[in-house]
Amino acid sequence: MLPQFGTAVRKNLNKTVTADASGATPDKGSVDAAWLVLEAANDLGDQAAIAACRRVIDAELNGTVAGRADIDLVMDYFR
Repeated sequence: MLPQFGTAVRKNLNKTVTADASGATPDKGSVDAAWLVLEAANDLGDQAAIAACRRVIDAELNGTVAGRADIDLVMDYFR
């Protein structure tokens, strides 16, 4: 079955998720939101949001936790 048109397909990199010093682990919901916001921010030319999305996505791929300000921007982007 083909994926639905317009949806992003992410590859599972089989990386072990690690916790930071506070014991927090990367939040999958914020990463999924970052992909959606990244697409919208690219369309709008919103460079600050693009940079924040990239940091959130990179943090998840590296098994770390993104900064709270970046996560807040991503989660509140469409409000």
